[in-house]
Amino acid sequence: MSKKTRTEHDSMGALEVPADALYGAQTQRAINNFPLSGQAMPEAFIRSLLLIKSAAASANVKLGQIPKEMGFAISKAARDLLAEENLLQHFPVDVFQTGSGTSTNMNANEVLATLASELYQDKVSPNDHVNCGQSSNDVIPTCIHVSAALALHQRLLPALDHMAKVIHIKAGEVREFVKTGRTHLMDAMPVRLSQSLEGWATQVENDAARLTALQPDLQSLAQGGTAVGTGINAHPEFAAEFCAVLSEMTGLTFTPAENFFTRISSQDTAVALSGQLKTTAVTLIKIANDLRWMNSGPLAGLGEIELEALQPGSSIMPGKVNPVIPEAAAMVGAQVIGNDTAITVAGQSGNFELNVMLPLIALNLLNSIELLSNSSRLLADKAIAGFKVREDKLQEALARNPILVTALNPVIGYEKAAAIAKKAYAEGRAIIDVAAEESGLSKEELEHLLDPAKLADGGK
Repeated sequence: MSKKTRTEHDSMGALEVPADALYGAQTQRAINNFPLSGQAMPEAFIRSLLLIKSAAASANVKLGQIPKEMGFAISKAARDLLAEENLLQHFPVDVFQTGSGTSTNMNANEVLATLASELYQDKVSPNDHVNCGQSSNDVIPTCIHVSAALALHQRLLPALDHMAKVIHIKAGEVREFVKTGRTHLMDAMPVRLSQSLEGWATQVENDAARLTALQPDLQSLAQGGTAVGTGINAHPEFAAEFCAVLSEMTGLTFTPAENFFTRISSQDTAVALSGQLKTTAVTLIKIANDLRWMNSGPLAGLGEIELEALQPGSSIMPGKVNPVIPEAAAMVGAQVIGNDTAITVAGQSGNFELNVMLPLIALNLLNSIELLSNSSRLLADKAIAGFKVREDKLQEALARNPILVTALNPVIGYEKAAAIAKKAYAEGRAIIDVAAEESGLSKEELEHLLDPAKLADGGK
């Protein structure tokens, strides 16, 4: 049985649309034209788009561009949509569409026009009223900035702050434990386990600081530039009024771009943000891999820590448990690095007055923020917070670590220390025993000089 339809019209003529759809002909044309991935624009993007349309309606009312009651109806329609659980049913346009995102902009205009017309009890036009003073060419770049700014403020920065705090707490708990340091994956001088963790925490805090530094640029918007950056068909005060309304709605400070041409023709800010998201992904991968290495074994690996057992690790090997959370975090990192590559390619696709890969940038930018937000918390709470230290394994490796002889360099010289290290390694003996035979130093002196805890504190 065929679905019921209704006939809608746009500038290209008549088109059949599902009878119960809130959208109109232009959205349906996009659905027909782009059967590519089946993936709609991210919900965070659509929600920001509705906020933008509501703010634009309020600004246009204040500036006398549309009737007051009509503007209220458009804003009310946007609020009603934002309250819907199944919001995306009204926004089916594929991500891979026209590069300006015009189809998604018109999708929102048509849906809001349908709902606002019912509230206003007269026709509200998707182009003349909902889209008043706007163009897809400034709306979609604005939406990329707004959605990313909100996701950064509400999700990722709090997640990174949480992760850093969890690491600091864990570092305090494990400060007493000294382990063999490793460079090139080879034994090196001892470190406190807390020193390794504090290194992670600083990485995370640096990532958050760099992301925070991008916020003012991210909150500078294209809205008001309309088609090419000249502001044609927008009230001269529209950009400022729009940003004032949006700032009040969101709690973030949005400002009109210093140069609309830059914001519309390029996506340099999105590329810069993506680059820092990639750096954050690299941090997570580093931490995840350190955890995996320290947890490796438990018998044939390093076995320095024991991660929480969360699920069976093999369908064939009974009793096997794997570091699943660090593995998942590492995969997230790989995906974010891939997203950054796509954003980089898309970012250089600004030809003259418009970038034409805007939906792709939005998809990947928001995907990266979402993945990093979730994995930061997961890695903190299910891997770092709860791991146990295997002190016996730490002490076993420390006692046999020939690199401890580095501390004797100032006393006996590099060459003699190297000979002692090689002999200890070849004979599988503790470095202190070989040094006692070869260095001419007493056992008491050696115990003082080779104390791993003292060496981890810089020999002081």
